[in-house]
Amino acid sequence: MKYLLSNKFKKLGWILFTIGIILGIIHSINEYESNLLTTKVISLFHSDIISSMSNKNGIISSIENSIVDELITILIIIGGLLVCFSKEKIEDEFISKVRLDSLAWAIMANYSILLFATIFIYEIRYFHVLTYNMFTPLIIFILRFNYVVYKKASHEE
Repeated sequence: MKYLLSNKFKKLGWILFTIGIILGIIHSINEYESNLLTTKVISLFHSDIISSMSNKNGIISSIENSIVDELITILIIIGGLLVCFSKEKIEDEFISKVRLDSLAWAIMANYSILLFATIFIYEIRYFHVLTYNMFTPLIIFILRFNYVVYKKASHEE
């Protein structure tokens, strides 16, 4: 398992992931409205390619934007990756198998949700599903992996 990080990264990952999820829920409840941390950012493909009336059009633009949602996304992704790809204290064949099975479960569940949403959900709600869908593989992997490891540990006691 050359791609796994040291176990010491798992704690940092849980902290970042938990903070990101909590802030993400709060941000979602507030309907993604925030004027906090508004700053100039570099935007790629900011404009609609068809309508080029504004001077903010082009491949690269500088725009004013609240970066709260980007920071929350970064917390969730980095935290989730650290949790998913940090070794357990005892990394054996069982853990490797559970890790692989959980990854397969996460991918299958992610695309099942996406297929369901594509067929039955439309307009802006579909965009929301797509937004949340970028986190579902991490969340499902973390939930299933930790559930199976916990179940095995409690069964052995």
